[in-house]
Amino acid sequence: MSEFQENDFYMDESSRSLKDYFNLIRNNFTPVISIMLSCLIISIIFAVKSKDIYKSTTSLKLSKPKGNVLENSLMPDIQSFTDDRFITTEIEIMKSRSVRKNVAAALLDSVKKLGHPDSFYIVLDHSMKAKTNEERLLSVDEISRNIATMVNVEQKKGMNIVEISVETPSAYGSSMLCNIFANQYRIFNLEVNRNQLTIVREFLLNQANEKQQDLQQSESVLSQYQAKNGIIALDAQSQSLINQLANFEAQRDGAKIELTATQKMLNQLIEDLKQQDPKVAAYLESLSAQSYFQGLEDQIAKLQINKDLVLINGGDSNSQIIKQYDNQISELQKSLKDKTNTIKKGLFASNPEAIKDLSVKILDAEVKTKGLASQLVQLDELVKKYEAQFNKLPSTAIGYAEFARKREAAEKLYSLIEEKYQEALINEQSEPGNVFIVDEAVKESTPARPNRLLIVLIGLGLGIMFGIGFVVMRDFFDKTIKSPEELEKKNINLLAWVPIIEGIGNNGLIPHEFIVAEKPDAIQSEAFKALRTRVQFSKIGEDALKTILVTSPAPGEGKTFVSVNLAGVFAQAGKKTLLIDSDLRKPRIHKVFKVLRTPGLIDYFFGKAKLEEIIHPTQVSNLSFMTTGTIPPNPSEMLGSKQMQEFLNDMRKQFDIVILDSAPIIAVTDSEILARIVDATILVASAETTESGLLVKAAQLLKNDNSSFIGAVLNKFSFKSGYGSYYKYYYYYSDKRKKDKTV
Repeated sequence: MSEFQENDFYMDESSRSLKDYFNLIRNNFTPVISIMLSCLIISIIFAVKSKDIYKSTTSLKLSKPKGNVLENSLMPDIQSFTDDRFITTEIEIMKSRSVRKNVAAALLDSVKKLGHPDSFYIVLDHSMKAKTNEERLLSVDEISRNIATMVNVEQKKGMNIVEISVETPSAYGSSMLCNIFANQYRIFNLEVNRNQLTIVREFLLNQANEKQQDLQQSESVLSQYQAKNGIIALDAQSQSLINQLANFEAQRDGAKIELTATQKMLNQLIEDLKQQDPKVAAYLESLSAQSYFQGLEDQIAKLQINKDLVLINGGDSNSQIIKQYDNQISELQKSLKDKTNTIKKGLFASNPEAIKDLSVKILDAEVKTKGLASQLVQLDELVKKYEAQFNKLPSTAIGYAEFARKREAAEKLYSLIEEKYQEALINEQSEPGNVFIVDEAVKESTPARPNRLLIVLIGLGLGIMFGIGFVVMRDFFDKTIKSPEELEKKNINLLAWVPIIEGIGNNGLIPHEFIVAEKPDAIQSEAFKALRTRVQFSKIGEDALKTILVTSPAPGEGKTFVSVNLAGVFAQAGKKTLLIDSDLRKPRIHKVFKVLRTPGLIDYFFGKAKLEEIIHPTQVSNLSFMTTGTIPPNPSEMLGSKQMQEFLNDMRKQFDIVILDSAPIIAVTDSEILARIVDATILVASAETTESGLLVKAAQLLKNDNSSFIGAVLNKFSFKSGYGSYYKYYYYYSDKRKKDKTV
């Protein structure tokens, strides 16, 4: 194939118009409809058998913890805790195993209380039902794994709102799981936020219970002593000393307990910070050890003790000395606060929100711890001082005074611890957490999916797409000639196109193969008449066209059918016509006319038959035919011999038209040889059968070898396919004329 012809071939593939594709789809309407209906049926079955899935959604608002109602904001200008990083962290906490296990346990409790486990769906092992027709309750771990796949948590864009959505086949189960999940996360979040406060509250509760028992024991011992020794009355000075000593002992023991509680909370905070950033934790520990803080705390503690002593000894709270103490304490506390705030601002400069919050709490706890330690030292010294005075009481009163002192100290300490416990309890309960449930999930009455109408429409759309895609792809890979236009685009002269005839095959005795004789009014007969006209006018001049060769690129394309009927229409036009079967390899003319193959052309060449013996008349006037006779071992040499040329010259003298039915040109060289000695050569192509490359190659062989090639005939063309409207007009005209003749 030449470069020019290859370019023509590919240009033909890429130059199709929208109308060509429309006609292509119309020509393949049946496979398109079949694929479309198949996809539609599959989508309908899928839509019908798909389970209803119900979706429930609840909304949570996340905000920064504000602290308890007894505390002021340390940094009022830093309020927001709702940036994307914080929301992302909270979402990961929601998805954590701890929260999911809490949800799973709550679900199982709900199932046990409410019954109807099938309504929850997620708590049942549905795989067992197919085997044993029974469903078992899953374990907490198994439900936790299911929750990870069925619960979706997403942040609403640009907002501190998080949506929790659940999709299950149970409407009730979806709403219950959604609400339980939101509530369990809220509880988990609240527990985390109250963790340090809970530690302090539980410690103070234990201490309060212990001190209550100590008080009861002290009162019992004092009562027994009084009953045994009679009522002893102490003088006012001794009673005042006991009250002062008991008061300071209570303050000292209270300071010890508060220091222990604060240290527990501080240790927990430091552990939390070390897990997130050990460097910051070490830095804070080094800050707390600075002598500056300790010095301020010691001075404040001393001033506070001195103030208390003045008040205990009957001093007026509005006196000048008390005001001086208050002023000095205020100045020292202000210095301590300024130093602490300076450090806090440094911590807020570059650290993440979570670390900043922990660091501030640790710093406050460190300052409080140092203050309590200093206060404890001062109180301990003061108690020792008063104990020295107490030991100087008269021996007759010392026993009673000792028991009275213990009872008084126990009472004051219990009151102090109870007050601290109530304060811690209020602090814990007032901690709001940072989760607020905005909307609870409700039981949906209609499923969220599947959208059955959409599934069917998608199935229909995919069916149309697959159908069209199948046709286009098949056409893309199908390189056969399909229409007369395709043949003309390859620079091959189109002589005529012959509509397909139902029942015609490649070999054997076929009804209506000699259609111009059997059905002269058929549209195929009209096509052969058009072919006859175009062949006659392909060359002008007397005796310009008498011998015509009919061949094809490959077997099975209808060259014998065209040869027989072309010879028939020439005979019907009054031309004395001879049809010669020159296909010496697979002859068929004898089958069409139902005669023996021998004697024939080759027998005549070898002198085994006379000319009049091999020329057979037909039912059509002016038409005779000649069979091949005995098949020779060397067909090409026989056809290219001088004897063959002389034979054709003799036939030109005896007949007006001589038509040779030859072998396919691509398969063997027989047709190339005959093309050199005939007046015209016709190439037969079959629609939907002949490959484009073979057709171009065959035409090139004929053009290169001889100038006798006049054009091609497209056989078996389905004009009803829509390849151009004029084919239908032709069909309409021919069919109408046939009907008019029958009227």
